[in-house]
Amino acid sequence: MTEFRHTAVLPLGPDETQYRRLDLPGGSLVEAAGRTFLQIAPTTITALVREAVHDISHLLRPSHLAQLRAVVDDPEASPNDRFVATDLLRNACVSAGGVLPMCQDTGTAIVVGKRTETVLTGGADEEAVSRGVFEAYESLNLRYSQMAPTSFWDERNTGTNLPAQVELYSAPGSEPSYEFLVMAKGGGSANKTFLYQETKALLNPTKLARFLDEKLRSLGTAACPPYHLAIVVGGMSAEYTLKVAKLASAHYLDTLPSAGSDLGHAFRDRDLESQVLALTREFGIGAQFGGKYFCHDVRVVRLPRHGASLPVGIAVSCSADRQARAKITPEGVFLEQLERDPARFLPEVNAEELDASDAGVVRVDLNRPMAQIRAQLSALPVKTRVSLTGPLVVARDIAHAKIAERLDAGEPIPQYLRDHPVYYAGPAKTPAGYVSGSFGPTTAGRMDSYVEQFQAAGGSLVMLAKGNRSAQVTTSCAAHGGFYLGSIGGPAALLAQDCIRKVDVLEYPELGMEAVWKIEVEDFPAFVVVDDKGNDFFESVSRPTLEVSFRR
Repeated sequence: MTEFRHTAVLPLGPDETQYRRLDLPGGSLVEAAGRTFLQIAPTTITALVREAVHDISHLLRPSHLAQLRAVVDDPEASPNDRFVATDLLRNACVSAGGVLPMCQDTGTAIVVGKRTETVLTGGADEEAVSRGVFEAYESLNLRYSQMAPTSFWDERNTGTNLPAQVELYSAPGSEPSYEFLVMAKGGGSANKTFLYQETKALLNPTKLARFLDEKLRSLGTAACPPYHLAIVVGGMSAEYTLKVAKLASAHYLDTLPSAGSDLGHAFRDRDLESQVLALTREFGIGAQFGGKYFCHDVRVVRLPRHGASLPVGIAVSCSADRQARAKITPEGVFLEQLERDPARFLPEVNAEELDASDAGVVRVDLNRPMAQIRAQLSALPVKTRVSLTGPLVVARDIAHAKIAERLDAGEPIPQYLRDHPVYYAGPAKTPAGYVSGSFGPTTAGRMDSYVEQFQAAGGSLVMLAKGNRSAQVTTSCAAHGGFYLGSIGGPAALLAQDCIRKVDVLEYPELGMEAVWKIEVEDFPAFVVVDDKGNDFFESVSRPTLEVSFRR
């Protein structure tokens, strides 16, 4: 008979996280049935989650910031790479002040908890975690993004950012310990999680390379690169594959073994990780507007699988790399030590370098008729960096849907979409004494289906957002004389502090952050991505090549 042997599917090594101790009651030790148990009050779990959400909304890991600085220092990085990386470092410095969150999309809260059997809590852990999320979003300058279905077709914002995604597990070990991973996942990066149902034929160096060359290019820039990229091949089910991809993108699985065995556990293929990273640096997409830094790093995890199934999961963590580990033990309550002084990663910049960084930037005055703005943009090649000053109209998903309904009913397009460029965005809460809350761009692609209708009606002729767009937008811009300007995805706090001078609601105030706004901006950075001649910067870097293969 075959001998029974057990292994965890995800056998992690020792936790090397640097923690800080929180001033919270950890719990009390109790003796029962000849064993020692740690009794933890629900209020402690709530307070820990609340503190974790605060930290991940404003602070980043030192390793992430060091990677951004490495982009700035790399002589092979493109000027666009260095410009984006520098802006993201400056954004981190603003966000670390604890007032403006690093991104306006403060995300869906995801909390994974693992406790040993010697931890006692009373059983209402999910409620305690959710209360911590609730209290953080209520007290901080974050954004409520969760929509509750009131019927199959109708929704309303919950106004609390609940429900959170809470997953609680038991873990082996006689030593009392309750460990947590707290994440905030924005819509942009969550939407770049993909599942592909493949076959054994993909387990070939050339076929896998061609597959990833195509699929990774299609990620585009809507989720704010440089990315922490995770690729998971295999899995006992599709949902497990995607769960592992999400954890790997957060570097939660970094201590997996580096080789497999006949026991069927997961492992990281570090050689393949370096090959995939090299592949991404040949794309030309770079840190959003051309270059080599599409990804900071890559995690490749191989899982066991059913012989008739080969799921492949791809996930990213974006420039708002928001997660932290936490734990409650008999020694106290601990939270991962994130970087509180990101300014130490900023490069020294002298006057000459500042002048050089502004060379070639085209100033665009938005306080002019739309025809004049478009005429100026028409003379610029794609990839030109521009600096915008003047009024913008802000509208995103729900506002676009409502305006489309008006057009379908025979009404004219609102005059404000004729007179001003439209910025796809939705702000976080405005802190007391501030003009604006964090107010970065949202993913442009979600509005693609509206563009032709709006431009044919005379509106949305200059659009501003983040990420690449579909061919229908390029075609519409060529037909109607329109433009799409790409804004840097990620530095929402910096934009609020340095570029946004006034914010007013124009229409649909009941929609909250989804309302139509009018804002005044000064020196707002962007790049010409799609022009009125049918040119699209991303089109040339989205075509895969057939001349790729990995080594075994």
